[in-house]
Amino acid sequence: MVGYTAEADPDITSRAIGKELPISPKHAREICNMLRGKTTVEAAQILEEIIELKRPVSMKRFNKGISHKKGVGPGRYPRKAAKEILKVLEGAKHNAEYKGLDPENMRVKVITANLGRTIKGYMPRAYGRATQWNQQTTNIEIILEEMK
Repeated sequence: MVGYTAEADPDITSRAIGKELPISPKHAREICNMLRGKTTVEAAQILEEIIELKRPVSMKRFNKGISHKKGVGPGRYPRKAAKEILKVLEGAKHNAEYKGLDPENMRVKVITANLGRTIKGYMPRAYGRATQWNQQTTNIEIILEEMK
């Protein structure tokens, strides 16, 4: 991932990127779908509730075998991904503050989760064999837009 995937007016927007975060791309995508279009205050509150295990994240794709949560359907509590996305959101809010914008009066215009680099690893097995034990990373991109 070289730069941002979306163009934005620098006068009314603020942006931040988290590169190669050690979180699940699937969980990050589901959280991003949940936050898109929300205000920064709402988004931060939702992420805090996920971390505190008070709000489940609905798993829309690849949800076979996932237990249902009340009012959501198949869902989970991806705390690790929520913590990392909250850090990137806070970075975007601080960037808005630095630019002279009001971070409380902004909404999430763009939030994406893309596959990052795969960290290669191996797990030793019996009889001198080995199995790949790779770790996926995720790139998170957030663009906040000032509301009128």
